[in-house]
Amino acid sequence: MRIDNDTKLDFKDVLIRPKRSTLKSRKDVDIHREFTFKWSGKKFKGVPVIAANMDGVGTFAMAEAFQKDGNGLTVALHKHYPLDELKKFYKKPAHKNAWYSIGMVKADEEKLAEFIKSGGKPEKICIDVANGYSEHFVDYVKKMRDLYPKLTIMAGNVVTGEMVEQLILNGADVVKVGIGPGSVCTTRKMTGVGYPQLSAIIECADAAHGLGGLICGDGGCTVPGDVAKGFAAGADFIMAGGMFAGHDQAEQEIVEDGGQKFVQFYGMSSDTAMKKHKGGVAEYRASEGKTVRVPYRGSVELTLQDILGGVRSTCTYVGARRLKDLTKCATFIRVTQQLNTVFGND
Repeated sequence: MRIDNDTKLDFKDVLIRPKRSTLKSRKDVDIHREFTFKWSGKKFKGVPVIAANMDGVGTFAMAEAFQKDGNGLTVALHKHYPLDELKKFYKKPAHKNAWYSIGMVKADEEKLAEFIKSGGKPEKICIDVANGYSEHFVDYVKKMRDLYPKLTIMAGNVVTGEMVEQLILNGADVVKVGIGPGSVCTTRKMTGVGYPQLSAIIECADAAHGLGGLICGDGGCTVPGDVAKGFAAGADFIMAGGMFAGHDQAEQEIVEDGGQKFVQFYGMSSDTAMKKHKGGVAEYRASEGKTVRVPYRGSVELTLQDILGGVRSTCTYVGARRLKDLTKCATFIRVTQQLNTVFGND
């Protein structure tokens, strides 16, 4: 046992210090990025925000809304769509805005192989597990890279530099960073394991960029300012779940209670998700997710406007003409309080 006494920071622990700027308007800021992925050689151009591969978030409807938005945002589809529905979706233009998600179970691998054999053409896949620290996971990423050399592969989750390096060296183009920061994740409560998300992004980005790889900060963003902080810390992509929950695109039932409308939202390791998709919680494990009701928020367009407008505004405060420049322009300051909550927490 050892104790690491270095301070690790979360989004709530910092603010970005403003600087003099020559930018006249948020309109002058380019929040698109261009990447060439290390292994697939494919190119990405767009706003590097990804809707998480969760029920109610990573949906076909969300991908279609993102495609309609036109900014190049992407959606990691949840893993549980049947093959026939995936085939229909991948014939639509919105599939360009989607990551095909799989886990390490054999059924997921077989479904992907059958999908490709039947003419499906995913360009990007997300290999998603809660714990990316097993050698088995590293071997699986390498196996998928060898099987599908032209696919862009995002894989995770991890929170430390040495595992980021190992995953990139074994075929991941993008490494997903985050253990326990999500709004409906209880991993830290149930296991005591985790890492403050801002520090995880800073350290993992440094490791990835030295090898020509990329990272995606996954989880922990509650407001648009957190998305901006993630980019400022060095994340190439930011993935969000709770920020995209509760919309028309959730493909979930809208319920009414006391005159208010709600949509159910749950972690993918929750009782709810495991009962829905796996018939229950296996006897050797515990639930590591919450099930909550979030207020119904209408269509996702206004939320996108808030997020993208917030990031543009961040850039104007520090003089970053491009999102790419935000890390060079940003200085974080430690704080004990971010928000004045005298009239609530919003």
